[in-house]
Amino acid sequence: MELKILGGNFTVCKVEDTKNVDFSKDFTFISKTDEEISLVCKTDHVPQNTVERSDGWRGFRIESRLDFSLIGILSKISTILAKNNVGIFAISTFNTDYILVKEKDFETAVTVLKENGYRILE
Repeated sequence: MELKILGGNFTVCKVEDTKNVDFSKDFTFISKTDEEISLVCKTDHVPQNTVERSDGWRGFRIESRLDFSLIGILSKISTILAKNNVGIFAISTFNTDYILVKEKDFETAVTVLKENGYRILE
């Protein structure tokens, strides 16, 4: 399986509302529940109405359109990383999954994923 390294640094944050979110930018992930509105975006695109934030994330995209019948893809990746003390923030879209890891753990993530048969594309 191929994983593509996403360029740039990401921020995971909580926002008051979506009015200041620039949806024209690449990699703008938003989720809303009855408790919060979460946003993941490039660090230089974080809006002013951010309530809380966690900076310093790097990312990978699974380079296949994932059929909904496929089972365990994200689980296998997260297990490999967890065994190597690398925490993740996972995002799923209709087409595929994205895995974010803290910048301090990024090189470890690349190394252990390669060692476990994943092809890392830059």
